[in-house]
Amino acid sequence: MRHDILAILQANERSFSKGQRRIAHYILESYDKAAFMTAAVLGKTVGVSESTVVRFAMELGYDGYPSMQKALQEVVVNRLTSVQRIEVANNRLCDRDVLTTVFQSDLERLRRTAETIDRSAFDVAVNTILNAKRVFIIGVRSAAPLAGFLGYYLNYMFQNVHIITASGAGEMFEKIVGVNERDAVVAFSFPRYSATTAKAARYCRSQGATVVGITDTQLSPLGEASDYVLAAKSNMLSLVDSLVAPLSVVNALIVAIAAKKEQELSQTFQDLERIWEEYNIYQKQAVSDEE
Repeated sequence: MRHDILAILQANERSFSKGQRRIAHYILESYDKAAFMTAAVLGKTVGVSESTVVRFAMELGYDGYPSMQKALQEVVVNRLTSVQRIEVANNRLCDRDVLTTVFQSDLERLRRTAETIDRSAFDVAVNTILNAKRVFIIGVRSAAPLAGFLGYYLNYMFQNVHIITASGAGEMFEKIVGVNERDAVVAFSFPRYSATTAKAARYCRSQGATVVGITDTQLSPLGEASDYVLAAKSNMLSLVDSLVAPLSVVNALIVAIAAKKEQELSQTFQDLERIWEEYNIYQKQAVSDEE
């Protein structure tokens, strides 16, 4: 469902039954908590049955409560302040083992990303980068490490890679001025979405550049501003955004591009190995004598 579920609830609240109004009112007042409740817990909290909650979701047009909950989470996550994130995380974790919970959450994000990512968009992204005159990589705030990681490896493969991690709109546009149809732009944005990144992507697209957005959904601000979207699931646990699945998508891009430039890269790294050896760039591991 494309529309904001909170807006739908607010607009239709008067038409709901008494029990449904309880559900809607609680979601509107405490969306940060409701988005992560099961149907049973939500029903118990507002004083209705679990089946009433499930029927309510279906009457809103969802195929069940999980679909409504997912839509609510996707809309809500961008509205949460850092303080609310911490509170939600504490409620979700309770006495659970943090390490296990985070690992399981990241594994689930990886699984869902592998199942749903657009393979054809991935192939186009690889070829777009390979054929571009210049590659601009945009990622600000918590997405900056993703941009830096991709840019680090693409700099081994291409001569004209620009990594843009400035969060200020003025500095951002100063770095992308002159972008054109021969350029490729790879942009990263996850909740809470950077307004600057979406604006930059729209500008680059308007100038004819091909924009590949790596974000959590096609309906995100960056997703709607991109030519191609590689959707990587990002889950919020506490104030930390999980970037495990997005980083795995970046790894796949690097591997796919490197495979197509195998011979050229082989010569590049032969030259680099000689430089690294001559100037002692890397710490050598001491070899102990066997007795």
